[in-house]
Formats: sequence, structure tokens, C-alpha cells
Amino acid sequence: MASMKLARRITATEAAALVQSGDWVDYGAALAQPDAFDRALAARKSELQDVKIRSCLSTRPRAVLEADPQREHFQCYSWHFAGYDRKQHDAGLCHYIPCNLGEIPDYYRRFIEPPQLAVLKTSPLDAHGCFNLSVANLWNREVALRAKRVVVEVNDAVPHVHGSDNALHRSEVDYVIEGDHAAPPELANPPPCDADRAVARFIAAEIGDGACLQVGIGAMPNAVCSLLLESGVRNLGIHTEMLTNGIMDLYTAGCITGCGKSLDPGKVVFSFALGSERLYRTVDRNADFQCRSVEYTNLPHIVMQNDNVVSINNTTEMDLQGQAASESCGHRHISGTGGQLQFIRAAYASKGGKSFVCLSSTYERRGVRKSRIVLDLTPGNVVTSPRSDMMYVVTEFGLVNLKGKSVPERAAAMISLAHPDFREALERGARGHGLIPKGFAVRAP
Repeated sequence: MASMKLARRITATEAAALVQSGDWVDYGAALAQPDAFDRALAARKSELQDVKIRSCLSTRPRAVLEADPQREHFQCYSWHFAGYDRKQHDAGLCHYIPCNLGEIPDYYRRFIEPPQLAVLKTSPLDAHGCFNLSVANLWNREVALRAKRVVVEVNDAVPHVHGSDNALHRSEVDYVIEGDHAAPPELANPPPCDADRAVARFIAAEIGDGACLQVGIGAMPNAVCSLLLESGVRNLGIHTEMLTNGIMDLYTAGCITGCGKSLDPGKVVFSFALGSERLYRTVDRNADFQCRSVEYTNLPHIVMQNDNVVSINNTTEMDLQGQAASESCGHRHISGTGGQLQFIRAAYASKGGKSFVCLSSTYERRGVRKSRIVLDLTPGNVVTSPRSDMMYVVTEFGLVNLKGKSVPERAAAMISLAHPDFREALERGARGHGLIPKGFAVRAP
């Protein structure tokens, strides 16, 4: 029998020395991204050219970008932008990779050449001979299985989280480096505004005991969690992409039991977490929580096996036919498709399921108030969720269901959700472009 491969301990500097010009290096996603290795690689910039780095949702500045503002040595690519990634993209230092997040593991299996190096932050080796992926499973295990060489950067400050595929065995790792053991960065709840609370009231009224929730990031979805907490809804299940502070509040209050879930009854299932120190502390070695591959959390044919799936996600702009542009502002990319479209489809396919796409009716730019509901999407805007998939749309002015509605009915429904100051112009534009025919009445809400 062949002997088991043993991971070799080296320094971050020695690990960075493995990188050659032209290599692809994968940093994984979210809190799995390395810090000590990143700094060591940045220190080698003068020796390297055209090193290509894939990552996702950077929660701290990336040393390779800070050290190379002219992109002379490193090229960075991201599956989904956090605030830092967005700023780097605006500066021309980071590029978006279009995707449905739940499909990414399969991209690595089928379409992406194996990276020369994968470097992932993990918890230290445990008693079972495994390096736990903590609160960032996503596609990180698939990256490690495909990479030519695997480095783990161990950090004893990250939580150890249960999950059947949430670890790398030491035989799957080539090198181990010591991290800086810094606490994981926290993500505070954005404070809700009046529009957020109004939207939350409409959605919360549609959620009953035993629903299985997918909650996206942002003030509106968190406001829904707060209202559910106040309303006393019970036995909620969680099968989601991202574990948030709002979900943690529901768990702490005992609203989440998951007893009605078909998949993983009694467990909170998620693929990655970003939140407070309390969130990280609660999930640490807590058997109620399962961190799983994004294929398991996001693919519609899996999620739909739970009944009463409720999907709640934000968007930034919608047209009168129900197209949602959730990831760009014109040609400026601001986030990513993420799991929005997959969860919309999963909720529809679930028995008793509902999907909600929510937005405030207006926003302000340079002192000018503008409508988020428009006749035509802003030129350059990317359609994240097509009109054919749209179910419930919610603003502070109401809730409509677009399923089964004709184009004129959709246009009228969307106009009813717009701010009153913009409804007349929207109706005039809809009639002028044939979306609402002559004689079709648009009723006031």
C-alpha cells in the first residue's frame, strides 16, 4: 500500500516562492482567502510577471493589489465583488467572472484549467487529520482537489464548523504555512431605513410557520428577519448561501428549528458566513450548523426538495416587464449574480415556495432623486433575473406577483410599485412604447 502523503510545513515566504510568472493562483473565496501568503507573494512582485489570481468577496485589502497599482505583475479576477473588490474594479485592477455561484465547482471540473497553486485559510489540523474550511466552504474544496499544489494557511482564530464536505484531509494538502491568527473580519448589519422596514412588513406577512428561508445580504433581508422575530413565527428552516447576522438573531431567539425541512432537518445549512463575532462564536463546533458546498446550497434541483422555500433578495433596478438588474450600475459592475437567480428558481419549484425580489422605489444620485423602476434598464445594466422567472416584487408601496401576468398587466403592476412622483411618466412611456395598449386601464393602488 502506498504511504499517505504528509503535508510539509514551510514558511509563507517559501510558499510564495512556488509561484512562477504566468501561473494561476487561486485564493478561494470569502474568509478562506489567505493573508500571510498574500503579503509574501506581494513582496515578490519585482520577480514576477502576469501572475493571475482568482478570488471572491475580499473582506480585507489584498496585498498583491496594493503593491501593484499599475497591474505590471498581478492580474486579479473575482467571482463576486465585496466593497473592496468593487473599488479595485473601478480602478481597473480587478475583473469580474460572470457566473451562477452554485455552478462554480463544476466550472473547475469542466472548464477551468487546474491552477498551479491553491492557497486557502483553514483551521489547524484536527484530531481526525483534517484542516477545517471554517465558514467558507463554497467551491474551496473543489479548487483544492483540482489544483496542482495545495497550500493551507492555518489560523486558530477562525471557527471550526461542521459539514460533511467542509474539510481537507492532510493527504489532500501539499504544504502548511502558519497564518497570522487574526480574528476573522466582521460585517455589521446595515441600518434599515423606512423603505426597508416597509418592504419587510409586506414580505413578513407572507411567511408562515415552517417556511424554509434563503435570505440574501443587505438591510432589507435583515429587516425581514427582525420582523419575523417580533411576529413570533416558529419552526423556520434555513437553507441558504450566506449565513447573516439576521439569521443568527432568529436562531438565538429559538425561531429556527428546521423540523419541517426535508433536507437536513433541524440543521441550519449555509455555504459561507460573514457577520459579527457573535455569529462566528455561535457556529464554532455547533452541531446545529452545517457549512456545505455551494452546489448543495444553491442548485435548484436540490433546494426545491424542501417545501415552502422562501427566497428573499435585493435588486437595484427593474423595468416594467419584470427584469431585475442586481449587479451593475450601467457598465460599472458592483457585485455579481451570486445565487439570486438559482434561489428564485428553487423557490418556484418548491412545493408552496415563494420568491421575493425587493427594492426601494427611489435612490438619490448627486442630489437628484431617481426611480429604481424604469421603462428601460440603464444602458449597460446586466439582467440578473429575467422577467420569465420573476414572482413577487416588493417596494415600500406594495407587493405584486408577476407570475402568469401579460406584458400590459406586468407594466401596470410595476407602475403601482413605483414612487407616486414617477408613475405618470412611467405610464406615459409604457403606452408610447406599446407595453400598455390603448384602452387598458392602469388602476391606482
